[in-house]
Amino acid sequence: MFAKLAELEKKFKAMEILLGSPEVAGDPKKFREHAKAFAELERIVTLYREYGSVEEEIRQAREILDAPGGDEELRGMAEEEVALLRGRLQEKEKRLRSLLLPRDPNDDKNVILEVRAGTGGEEASLFAQEIFRMYGRYAERRGWKVELLSSSTTGLGGLKEAIALIEGKGAFSRLKHESGVHRVQRVPATESSGRIHTSAVTVAVLAEAEEVEVKIDQKDLRIDRFCSTGPGGQSVNTTASAIRVTHLPTHLVVSCQDEKSQHKNLSKAMRVLRSRLYDLAQKEQQDAIAKERRSKVGSGDRSEKIRTYNFPQSRVSDHRIHLSLNRLDFILDGDLDALLDPLISHFEAERWNSEVQI
Repeated sequence: MFAKLAELEKKFKAMEILLGSPEVAGDPKKFREHAKAFAELERIVTLYREYGSVEEEIRQAREILDAPGGDEELRGMAEEEVALLRGRLQEKEKRLRSLLLPRDPNDDKNVILEVRAGTGGEEASLFAQEIFRMYGRYAERRGWKVELLSSSTTGLGGLKEAIALIEGKGAFSRLKHESGVHRVQRVPATESSGRIHTSAVTVAVLAEAEEVEVKIDQKDLRIDRFCSTGPGGQSVNTTASAIRVTHLPTHLVVSCQDEKSQHKNLSKAMRVLRSRLYDLAQKEQQDAIAKERRSKVGSGDRSEKIRTYNFPQSRVSDHRIHLSLNRLDFILDGDLDALLDPLISHFEAERWNSEVQI
């Protein structure tokens, strides 16, 4: 790792000189291209130099400790400083490893979030509503915009299904590991005997695909128009504004009826379909890479149970990293970073180990 960092520092110095040259400085297009690459390198090199500074501080503190006949109080202070500096050094090394990993091209994309009730009947639908609200609250904390694309509710206020677009910087990078089965253990409001029930909700997090990334042939689509159902006003059951789009080659189906305008519903449905097709293509590519490498990097199997929300013990457990937190109320209110930060670190470490083995 450090040999690579030394090479990057040399490249950074060369680019610094190049940016100031008349050839680049006088050409706006060239300057923009080089300035972007320079900025990406600058983050890594700055952190690498900070790492070196901390190493030097540790060396100086070690000199005090190794000096014969030193003052005991001074030695004690030096020992404390070395322990503190080593912690800083480890943190910087961790960040350097993260920066050296090949960047996920989807990290800056918006997110198509899909939440569906699984096993558990009405209780699963009620929990699906809470999970959907949890991600909405987290988006608010991050300053992201949430747009509901499609939803289907139950009579008791639960969710059969909800699909939303989350727009914001780094949305996919933060949420991409949330796909999977989320299990809840609690006494349902409808349970009179006080027995604890187990229900499940499935979550899918897709990177929103741009039109240029996924080409959809119109002849591969079947578009059905029908009257929207459920509460919503005078246009419900009278105007054929609801849309169902079927992608014939893959049999993917997307329905949208939240808008009164047929055109808007079709536009939303196509955004979801593009993202699902993009996700499908990526998974096929990842499967091919997995067979070649005998490992799967950065992918989550949605059929696996990834997390359990235990209400009697106010505990949330992520089974992939064996992490349990007694912060259920806070997490359901959108305080997700205590879960997401360790998850992201875990998967980055997996990617790093995979890169080293290749």
